[in-house]
Amino acid sequence: MTLAIQCRDLRKTYDGKVEAVRGLNLEIESGECFGLLGPNGAGKTTTIEILEGLLSPSSGQVTIVGKTWESDARELRESMGISLQETRLAEKLTVRETIDLFASFYREPRRSDDVLEELQLTEKADAWVGKLSGGQRQRLAVATALVGNPKVLFLDEPTTGLDPQSRRQLWDIVRGFQKRGGTVLLTTHYMEEAERLCDRLAIIDHGQVIAEGTPADLIARLGGHHVVEFAASGEQNGASTEIWKQLPGVKSVHKEDDGLVCLHVQEPHLTIPALLDSIVKRNSHLLHLSTRQASLEDVFVRLTGRHLRED
Repeated sequence: MTLAIQCRDLRKTYDGKVEAVRGLNLEIESGECFGLLGPNGAGKTTTIEILEGLLSPSSGQVTIVGKTWESDARELRESMGISLQETRLAEKLTVRETIDLFASFYREPRRSDDVLEELQLTEKADAWVGKLSGGQRQRLAVATALVGNPKVLFLDEPTTGLDPQSRRQLWDIVRGFQKRGGTVLLTTHYMEEAERLCDRLAIIDHGQVIAEGTPADLIARLGGHHVVEFAASGEQNGASTEIWKQLPGVKSVHKEDDGLVCLHVQEPHLTIPALLDSIVKRNSHLLHLSTRQASLEDVFVRLTGRHLRED
């Protein structure tokens, strides 16, 4: 196993009292797409900025492609590409001029024409940046990160605000970079994106990794591959979760803010009849019932108590 990114006991304290990162450990293999998820204030942005060389840690060790920021800063900048959530580019430059400008920052850049073709921007090569659509601008931002021929690509919420078609175009670009042996560190607020793109991921909360693994592994750890969501009238809405844990096949229970009760189950064909029978015996009425496959969103809520997109 060759590690592209490694950090050990990473810590960052602001003003001597605010601990943004508290002993974080990560190992990201070469060639994989690794997702970093966490609620706002979890330490995710601080961690990424340390890895990118924008912040210095209070303590701990960071190694990227076998090099450190203390001794190999120039080589590290040559080996990585960074695409921020919002990239401000000169609107009076053309797309080609923008890519050529970023290429000039590197000693061994890729050919601009190759990057234009890969990012599906060839037809817009002579268009001003200010005339591009949102999806085209985001692809151009990724193009500026790829033109330096990096080994590691940092993508900070790359598809925020994009339409579904533009989002999938960027997914294809990420997969293409991986196929050439590149390593991707991705942050996203879209759970579907994390499940589709990431080989492995880590969930961060309060400056520490609280769960790590493949999307399938993390979902399996919930104990139930299916989710039964329901709402009932009367006392059922205020009933203790302990009542529902006693139903057959139920592995865990949590309540949503909108009143829905979510049961994580392995055998919904056993749980649902018992649930309906329990509601009838308590002289209540079923208001809502649905079933679905368990997802990363369920894992996230179970571990952090919040949905990913909550502020």
